[in-house]
This record gives sequence, structure tokens and C-alpha cells, in this order.
Amino acid sequence: MKPKPVQAAMAKHLIVISYDAFSEDNWEMASRMPNLSKLMKGGAHSNRLRSVYPTLTYVVHTTIATGVYPDKHGVHHNNPFQPFVKEEQQSWFWFRNAIKVPTIYDAVREHRMNTAAILWPVSGKSSIRYNIPEIRAINNENQALKVLRSGSPLYCLQMEMKHRRVRQGIKQPYLDDFTTKCAVDTIKRKKPNLLMMHLIDLDDAKHVYGTDSDEVKQVIERMDNRLGDIMQAVDDAGMKNDTIFLVLGDHGQFNVRYKVHLNNLLQEKGLIFEENGEMRWRAYFQCGGGSAYLHIQPGDRQAEQIALAAVEDYMKDDSTGIESVYGREALDRLHVDQSTRVMLEAKIGYCFDESLEEPTIVDLEEQGVRYATHGYSPEKSDYRCNLVVSGDKIKKDYNIGDIEMVDIAPTMAKILGIEFNPCDGRALDDIFMD
Repeated sequence: MKPKPVQAAMAKHLIVISYDAFSEDNWEMASRMPNLSKLMKGGAHSNRLRSVYPTLTYVVHTTIATGVYPDKHGVHHNNPFQPFVKEEQQSWFWFRNAIKVPTIYDAVREHRMNTAAILWPVSGKSSIRYNIPEIRAINNENQALKVLRSGSPLYCLQMEMKHRRVRQGIKQPYLDDFTTKCAVDTIKRKKPNLLMMHLIDLDDAKHVYGTDSDEVKQVIERMDNRLGDIMQAVDDAGMKNDTIFLVLGDHGQFNVRYKVHLNNLLQEKGLIFEENGEMRWRAYFQCGGGSAYLHIQPGDRQAEQIALAAVEDYMKDDSTGIESVYGREALDRLHVDQSTRVMLEAKIGYCFDESLEEPTIVDLEEQGVRYATHGYSPEKSDYRCNLVVSGDKIKKDYNIGDIEMVDIAPTMAKILGIEFNPCDGRALDDIFMD
């Protein structure tokens, strides 16, 4: 039996465009671009969207899709905890079964509506009808087979056959151009009620070139062209009057000069050691750029005491890059899972890295390396994200003000007129016309 809508839908179609790393420092330039400015004038907008902790892509996108904080949805990091595994060989939270709560795309399918997703994080093996999940082959896996097994096989094959010439592996700008081509095709041929897509060009450019680089400005121009292509596809499909666009960033980034290899501190105290040719740990930092989780073997309170004493001693020097040690009181406020007792927060200009092969502090500027990253607390200044919601039933050129990432999913549900609860956030009722 088809579930009944709880309210009249604001639109039949919702296009959600995750513009990875689209943050308040990009707002001034992006808002002058022809296509984004058109959406802004035709809708509501904010450069005061606060993300969740830690500000990592998979954590945030799971909140976008669920409307709850990480302590409820269960995706606490991009990667499950994998000590001593090199970053490029680590598994990620690729699959829907990592999420402990309902998702907006599950709810849309339950209402017998069409769903589509292109490179949406944590969507592998999900209920999405037309799905190319964001997933990567590791340890000699076959990339094509992994995508087919995790997504919608026929749809994935069709998109690959039609648009593969655009793509060059995961290199940019080609990957986002491929995603955009697939989105345009899907809008025209499938007319999904909900399309969720993830564009990564801006995030990649910030990581490699820094947040204030010419390369970032070039991406903002490219992104606006992609937006224009998607808007045109909606028009060509005859959906313009019954479509709402929702464009949002998931986190900001900060430029980094120093990488801090925290696990060196634990190794020096004998908490990370080699035994019978294998690396072992009593305490271990799982790093996420601007933050780090302290993992302790179950019941080993002595290891926790030694680790915290090592951190406290290290922090006596102001140039060591640790801004805060968060205990449960702070972690409760930041909605971090109860299984975590301690996290570290980096100062701006610093980030954390798990590797044991490097000195404790590495000066990237001395090495001629430009770098930026995220993962920091969403409470940091100048670190908010951007949101634009545009369509016929949205107030025109309306400034929303301060909003939370948990508000996105209930707002999506209201747009499509479906029931979706419980959420930690609220629908942004004030953006809709009376």
C-alpha cells in the first residue's frame, strides 16, 4: 500500500547538488556567477549553514541524507577504523548498511517515487533506483565490477557506455563533467522525483592548491557552467515549473602549513609497538585532517592515561598544533558517538596525520607544498557552508540566515510532500511561499 503524503508537495521533482567544499569564503565570487545568481534570485539562500563534526565528506553527507547527527546515524568518519593501513588502501563507508537510521531516499522510494544518485557518498547497495555510487577499487579490485555490484547495473552500464569518453579515471575536471553528463541524461530520460549528485572538483582543487588559489576560482566558474547544464536539462525535460533545486556545500577547508603525526607521540610511549614482526597498539589516533579520535584497546585505562599525559606534555609548546582536547562534555555538544571518549582538535594552519613514517611535525611550506583540508569543528569561525534552494514555490531572493546541516533532510521531505522522521533538524518552513 502506497504511503500517503503528509502534506501537499512543493514540487514533483527535487534536484540536490552537493557542491563539495562550497563554503562561505566562496560565496562572494560564486554568487556573481550567472547560473547560481539566477537560482539565488529565484529562491532562498544562506552562507551560514553549519556542518557537523567532524567535517568530513561521508559524515556530512550521511547527515544530509538522514537529518540526524553522527551520534545517531553511525558514520563517524570517511573510513572505518583501520590502524596501520595506508590511507590509499583503506576501505571507506561506501555502503548504505553503514547507516543506522532511515534515509530520505528510502522514504522517497517507499512513496513509490523515482530516485537517482550519482556519486552520492554512502549509497552503495542502497534502495536508490538509478544509482552510480561513489566507490573506489582497492587492493587489486576491479573498479567497474565494484561499481556494478554496488549500484544499479544496467543504469551504470548505460551511463558508462554513453559518457565514458568524458571521464579520465577520477581526475578533475573530467570526473565532475562525467557526473554532470550523467545527471543531464538522467533528468531528461528518467525524470526522477529525487536526484542527488555529488560534485567534487572544488574540494580536490582546495586540497591540492589551497583555498585562495587561482585554481579554486577556475573551479567556481566551471561549477557554474555545470549548474547551467543541469538547469537547462530540467527545462528541456519540461520539468521547470515543477522542480526545486537544492545546492549546498558540506564543509569548508583551511590552508595547512604543518602536518602533525600524532601517533609518533604514542609510539614514543610504547603504546604503539612491534611484536613478532607485526605492529600492535594499545592507543591509536585515527586522524581526520582537522581532528583525531583517540582509540584505546577495551578496558586499557592505563593506556588512555599515558596517551593523555603525552598529549598534555606535547601541548606545552604552543607551536605543536593541538588546539583542544575534547572530553565527553564537548563531544556531547558536538554530537559525537558515545563510544568515543576523547578527540583532538587542530589549530588553523595545522592538520593531523596517522602515518608513523614521518617526523612528528612536517613543515609543508619548507617542502614547497600547498595544501588545505577539513575535518575541523563546525564551530570554528569563517567555516560555514552555503545553501541555495530555488523554485516556483520558494520565496524570491530570500536570506535564510543561520541554519544547520540536520535541517536539510526534513526540508527535502517537505518539498516532496512525504513523511520523514524523526529528525534532529527542522524543515525550513520560512523559505516557502504562503
